[in-house]
Amino acid sequence: MKALRNYLNKIKPHFQKGGRFEMFHSTFDAFETFLFVPDTVTTKGSHIRDSLDLKRTMSIVIIALMPAMLFGMWNVGYQHALSIGATWSFWQTFWYGFIKVLPLIVVSYGVGLSIEFAFAQFRGHEVNEGFLVSGLLIPLIMPVDVPLWMLAIAVAFAVVIGKEVFGGTGYNVFNPALLARAFLFFAYPSHMSGDKVWIAGLTKGQGVIDGFSGATPLAKAAAYQIDQMPSAYDMFMGFIPGSVGETSTLAILIGAAILVITGIGSWKIMVSVFGGGLVAGLLFNTFAVNPYMEIPAWQHLIMGGFAFGAVFMATDPVSASQTEKGKWIYGFLVGFMALLVRVLNPAYPEGMMLSILLMNAFAPLIDYYVVEANIRRRMKRAKKVANV
Repeated sequence: MKALRNYLNKIKPHFQKGGRFEMFHSTFDAFETFLFVPDTVTTKGSHIRDSLDLKRTMSIVIIALMPAMLFGMWNVGYQHALSIGATWSFWQTFWYGFIKVLPLIVVSYGVGLSIEFAFAQFRGHEVNEGFLVSGLLIPLIMPVDVPLWMLAIAVAFAVVIGKEVFGGTGYNVFNPALLARAFLFFAYPSHMSGDKVWIAGLTKGQGVIDGFSGATPLAKAAAYQIDQMPSAYDMFMGFIPGSVGETSTLAILIGAAILVITGIGSWKIMVSVFGGGLVAGLLFNTFAVNPYMEIPAWQHLIMGGFAFGAVFMATDPVSASQTEKGKWIYGFLVGFMALLVRVLNPAYPEGMMLSILLMNAFAPLIDYYVVEANIRRRMKRAKKVANV
């Protein structure tokens, strides 16, 4: 690492003001600060010293995503083996899934970072770090067989419309990764709401055994095929069809523990999202008028993308509520609305995406009323003290 540091110091003047490659300063800075903590310090004024900059924060989130991603790769191979009636070893299963998922990650980062670098060069500012996480989140919430050209268009839409038009990282109103999925859902619904697309290679219809549909638990629940749903154990562990990183609740909870312990993710939002979903599920159980509403409330929390959305999407520090009380309100409404959309809307059995995007739009309003309520309480206390 010392040799790399010395090499960067040697070529750095060429990318600074007056150097031959001055126009690529933002690009060089992005790679340098990704590899090493910046050595710039504040020389005057009030400031807080902390080595945990935005790139390091994003790196921790990526580490937290690793369990879900690695299990998702294995599960892609496992579901394919089930579909053709094969018995594969662990490494054969994982390798098949790795080969299927890797192109999604490469396309996501390739397209997204290219746009980020282009905007940074055009505006003459540093490259935003936010896409380090979004670039991995997007493949994890997609069907494994989504065409790469569709994924590229979705990523471009998410970065340009979801981030750059608002000013880049820190200014976006909506979660960029969810915007990519929403774009595909509305533009190419057959690739996001079908059954067979969730299994790698199943759409080709080659050698698929009889009786294997590839339908997700949510698809079966929406069709009132409750008796055909997998067991709670399989859904918790993740041995089910679904988006790459959303199937294993256990792997997602491991990532949640990493985020909470490091202080990166808001445990208040996570807990309130699960609480809102549980309350909605209990209400459906109380007034059940169809088999879907009879599903135990806790079981909804391990179905579909609920857990993944609660841990990695709803906690987005930019698009979520910022106030402490607002986080409780925001998270509760995310979980509650997710089940409302999931159970009451037969056209779209997964409601987490739409719920989070909806609450992203209301997050500033929630924070506004929380702050206003605090101001009113303080004004009342001030008046009481003045009267005394």
